[in-house]
Amino acid sequence: MSYRIRKEKIMKETLMDLKTRRSCRSYKEEQIKDEELNAVLEAGMYAPTGMGMQSPIMIVVQKPEVIKKLSAMNAEVMGTTSDPFYGAPTVIIVLADKKRGTYKEDGSLVLGNLMNAAHAVGLGSCWIHRAKEVFESEEGKALLKEWGIEGDYEGIGHCILGYAIEEAPAKPRKENYVVRV
Repeated sequence: MSYRIRKEKIMKETLMDLKTRRSCRSYKEEQIKDEELNAVLEAGMYAPTGMGMQSPIMIVVQKPEVIKKLSAMNAEVMGTTSDPFYGAPTVIIVLADKKRGTYKEDGSLVLGNLMNAAHAVGLGSCWIHRAKEVFESEEGKALLKEWGIEGDYEGIGHCILGYAIEEAPAKPRKENYVVRV
């Protein structure tokens, strides 16, 4: 197969992954495989960042007791007792260094790469908000200290990962999504 044909095939697969990825809110209890996690993390590491300064960091949590604690902290911010992580067995916390002017955008791009890569390797994922509030709390700051995270970081989001119980269908795209000038 020629390079051009192979590249076109890969591009079609990439575009299909981008078009078919959906947020997952229902997970199997089974933990994801290390090779899947590593592929997802590598995609996050290669997300574009302002001036290539790589302001974000990713914290991987797979210990059920820590996920339960993070879920409760997140639910408290939300004012509920439900599980905002939907039973996902893996949580990747994305924080970014507030000293960089593009830290929010940088962290957001990391989260986007994580979710798209998760779909490409057969995992369900979802961006869960309230990381900012969780890690601004005294309890959140204590967790960061316990984990050896130092610096002026802000929580950008949580990327939950796991094997989907069911896949959600795509919503129709809105009219006038694109305006050409």
